[in-house]
Amino acid sequence: MNKQNQPLIFEMSREGRIGYSLPENDVPEVDLAELFPAAYIREEAPELPEVSELDIMRHYTALSNRNHGVDSGFYPLGSCTMKYNPKINENVARFPGFAHIHPLQDESTVQGALELMHDLQEHLIEITGMDEVTLQPAAGAHGEWTGLMMIRAFHEANNDHNRTKVIVPDSAHGTNPASATVAGLETITVKSDENGLVDLEDLRRVVGEDTAALMLTNPNTLGLFEENILEMARIVHDAGGKLYYDGANLNAVLSKARPGDMGFDVVHLNLHKTFTGPHGGGGPGSGPVGVKADLIPYLPKPLVVKKDDGTFGFDYDRPDSIGRVKPFYGNFGINVRAYTYIRSMGPDGLKAVTEYAVLNANYMMRRLAEHYDLPFDRHCKHEFVLSGKRQKKLGVRTLDIAKRLLDFGYHPPTIYFPLNVEECIMIEPTETESKETLDSFIEAMIQIAREAEENPEVVQEAPHTTVIKRLDETLAARKPVLRYQKEA
Repeated sequence: MNKQNQPLIFEMSREGRIGYSLPENDVPEVDLAELFPAAYIREEAPELPEVSELDIMRHYTALSNRNHGVDSGFYPLGSCTMKYNPKINENVARFPGFAHIHPLQDESTVQGALELMHDLQEHLIEITGMDEVTLQPAAGAHGEWTGLMMIRAFHEANNDHNRTKVIVPDSAHGTNPASATVAGLETITVKSDENGLVDLEDLRRVVGEDTAALMLTNPNTLGLFEENILEMARIVHDAGGKLYYDGANLNAVLSKARPGDMGFDVVHLNLHKTFTGPHGGGGPGSGPVGVKADLIPYLPKPLVVKKDDGTFGFDYDRPDSIGRVKPFYGNFGINVRAYTYIRSMGPDGLKAVTEYAVLNANYMMRRLAEHYDLPFDRHCKHEFVLSGKRQKKLGVRTLDIAKRLLDFGYHPPTIYFPLNVEECIMIEPTETESKETLDSFIEAMIQIAREAEENPEVVQEAPHTTVIKRLDETLAARKPVLRYQKEA
């Protein structure tokens, strides 16, 4: 039974009920044995529930209502920018001229789509301060790998084959070292200083003739702006390396600062985050990559270009390109959504995004600092990090706090990341949330802190109101139940 005492779909099964009605078959029956090997043909019918159309509709609707998303509740997942996706984006992406075209059509028949992609590239060039952009990569980590492959190609083209090391801060996204490894490079960690920023002395120690690049997020994963970024760029460039910008936190600097002006050579963007394409649940995403002039020859091909006659098309004549990194040309639907967002917001709107995102984060941080430990007591950007060390001493872990938040109807923040903060709680409110929503979440966090002191069992045993209660974490990891099994 589910939370509303409604039977599950298998429990509702009654012999003879059907959930569909198809017209009588008017084509010749085909013997399955002629199409498939015998080993692939069922000897017995599958054990599927026999239910009415209404029952099955209610079943799937009930399942959908159990999901949490930005349209149903607050989603303060740090470093993920789970902000509202304007519905005008969905409307434009469904225009027949965008939704009903095929990637194998002749270029002359899809000029509108090609012009949109070219215009989006130009907007992203302006926003990031880069010289050229490709829209091919499918998501953020894919963009990271693409950027690193271009950096690797650049060094190899200059016969600098010993540059095999990528420097990654200890607060970096986990995808950074993973992407470097997949690109055939090694990683070296640079530590943070007492202010939560890259330690310049440690950077000088690890940089050298084998440095291919420094991967950096700015603001960093602690939500702090790397105020020494120009000196960091000089250190890396003087050593012959490149500076790579992880664009996951671009929401904090839109129309305020540009990675290209900070000294970055490569940047990937998360259109499904900063530019409001929907994400979560496995995708799709979009991770365009921008580069400075000396890396343009290595961009993936084809590149969308504007021809001399004013039409748009694909440029395949790129002999130094790292090749195609995505079938066809990226996740076009997400690109359309991002383009719609950029055009509807305009420069002033994008600037306001940053201002409200930073305001919301600092407001929440200051109100919660009295109740949780604040590892870095300084102005944050779009997100901030708390620590549950105080609650841990009372027997309440950060994981317990996250579980308890479910009882209040909130998706928990990111926890235990970044790794250099003990009992980490990483909160990103985004610019789209109202003060009333922020205050409600803050009060829930304060109540949980109070419960940890006065009645810790309530937090330790949470959640109490969800369909699925607290799982045995060890058992769930070792013996997961991945499908429904009808009781005998």
